[in-house]
Amino acid sequence: MSAMLPFRDINVHASSTYYAFSSPSSPNAPTLVIDRPSGDLRLNDGNITGGHRVSSISGILGIIKLRLDSYVITITKSQAVGRIKGHQIYKVVSTEFMPMRERQLTDPDEQTYLTYLKTQLKTSPLYFSYSFDLTNSFQRQAQGDANQPLWQRADDRFFWNRFVSTSLIDFREGKTSGRISGGAQPSVDAYILPVMFGMLSITNTSIKGNAMTFTLITRRSRHRAGTRYMSRGLDDQGHVSNFNETEQSVILNDSTSSGMTSFAGDQGFTNGKPVGGRETQVLAYVQTRGSVPVFWAEVNNIRYVPILQIRGVESAQEATRHHFDEQISLYGENYLVNLVNQKGREKRVKEAYEEAVRLLQSTSVEEKESGRKTNERFNVIEPGDKTSWYDHLHYVYFDFHNETKGLKWHRAQLLLDQLKDGLTTGSYFHGIDMPGGGIDVRRKQTAVVRTNCMDCLDRTNVVQSMLGRWSLTRQLIDLGLLRPGETASDDQTFEHLFRNVWADNADIVSRSYSGTGALKTDFTRTGNRTRAGALQDLNNSITRYVSNNFSDGPRQDGFDLFLGTYQPDSAAIGLGQQFADRRPLVVQAVPYVLGVCVFFVAISVNWPKLNTPNWAVEAYEDTLNRVRKDPIVGSFIGGKNAAGLGNLEEGKKRRE
Repeated sequence: MSAMLPFRDINVHASSTYYAFSSPSSPNAPTLVIDRPSGDLRLNDGNITGGHRVSSISGILGIIKLRLDSYVITITKSQAVGRIKGHQIYKVVSTEFMPMRERQLTDPDEQTYLTYLKTQLKTSPLYFSYSFDLTNSFQRQAQGDANQPLWQRADDRFFWNRFVSTSLIDFREGKTSGRISGGAQPSVDAYILPVMFGMLSITNTSIKGNAMTFTLITRRSRHRAGTRYMSRGLDDQGHVSNFNETEQSVILNDSTSSGMTSFAGDQGFTNGKPVGGRETQVLAYVQTRGSVPVFWAEVNNIRYVPILQIRGVESAQEATRHHFDEQISLYGENYLVNLVNQKGREKRVKEAYEEAVRLLQSTSVEEKESGRKTNERFNVIEPGDKTSWYDHLHYVYFDFHNETKGLKWHRAQLLLDQLKDGLTTGSYFHGIDMPGGGIDVRRKQTAVVRTNCMDCLDRTNVVQSMLGRWSLTRQLIDLGLLRPGETASDDQTFEHLFRNVWADNADIVSRSYSGTGALKTDFTRTGNRTRAGALQDLNNSITRYVSNNFSDGPRQDGFDLFLGTYQPDSAAIGLGQQFADRRPLVVQAVPYVLGVCVFFVAISVNWPKLNTPNWAVEAYEDTLNRVRKDPIVGSFIGGKNAAGLGNLEEGKKRRE
């Protein structure tokens, strides 16, 4: 029996005592009722009477409790962006917060919380599908259980609205405030909609006349998410900042997805011919990026370069172990490409990373695992294929800035030469849809390249697009669509598409972390560094400085609220405002005093100098005399300065 999929259409009915959610296309399905103002959930088999219809929504994002009230967050508008294997993919366009209390209580903190949350959702690139699991790669989907509900299949790392879905999930599993009550409620599955944060591009195109769908998906982890300088390194659980999984794939013979988002220039599938048999084929390659997995931070101090702090590597060893345990169990061999500078302030980060990997590989995994009852977590790597668990880590250092200085971007190929053996052995995913259902897995990807620089943005983007191009060429050669020696770049139309899709990916990942688009995207888009690109990088750098110092605090608060890192305490009501300015009054007054001074300087009268009125000259002299007599300021003015009054006197004489 197939699992129940989320409802594609939901009507909301509201009254003073409840919100009711039902699907008009599934009239026999139970109605989800949320009682007001308690927030208790229940299912109703019959029609709800007494309420009025509010609107039709695309889905329920979740329920969040703030200081004074709880709110149902709904997706009020979504936009179709394309199809993957016939499954429609949507982007969240707008959301709405529906309060539990009919008469809302006013509180400055509550309004601030809501402002942060609404801003966070408005600026977030969120995607979802009612029938396709966007949170998992094609390979993990092939290994998963299609009979599970969509939310249970979702990868917990990329289930962006997992925290705000807690109330729905607890109710579905029969839990209320930690106690079992009423048993499991499978009918709730249709109201739980997993949402992914990141980048998604779907394009119907062709290479050398062979039709295909080219997709690029970047999934951002919900763990330790945040802004550039507010979130660095890793936490005690081994979650690193700015962790993203990027999957590049080509889908062949996917006729169910044709006709949308076709790339102008090749008429989508119209010029292409199907490849091989009629079965749909998927070839996918996955890469990851994430902050250097040690305890480190950069502390803002208004200067352009913040203060770098790194704690002892030994203190982070357990957290680093947690991180790489997960990475090895999920991806297999890990090629750790480190792009930070080997000189200057970044040198300390490089050395800390290398020391962390050395400590892991020098520790006997047998000793670490001896106290555990089971090794189920490490089920991807076959036992006995390595002498040590952490020998699956392969550290590769590449001084990107030094190697490519002087616009010698072709020298990035040196890194690819170092990785080719690992890339070839690690392979890629290749699956074929079977006529009777299921996927025939022909290849598996058994290795991943984990790339990082300081921000895991600009340098990382250049390297990941280079690896994506190499992998795509290899896939097409293996299929016989390209001859040995040919590359995907030989098709100029596709190469233009490829470059722009990867540049768009760079901008979206960068914008969500640093507040601006990525640097060096002119090289990603055109293959060359340009003056316009350099000027755009300068503009982005200045914007990043302003944003990181003056507006990233509220952005970080928005992430922390939505993801559950910070939960407002209702018990603190009446004990003072959370966002009250507690600095000394003198410090608070400084910006206002400076503002008033600038205002008066700006509006000061500029008298005519050729025909100055007598009363203006006399008033000026009287004011200057009074200032000279002042015991403090007078010493700075000095005696009567005839030159200072020259213009005024000249105007007076001309008038006479």
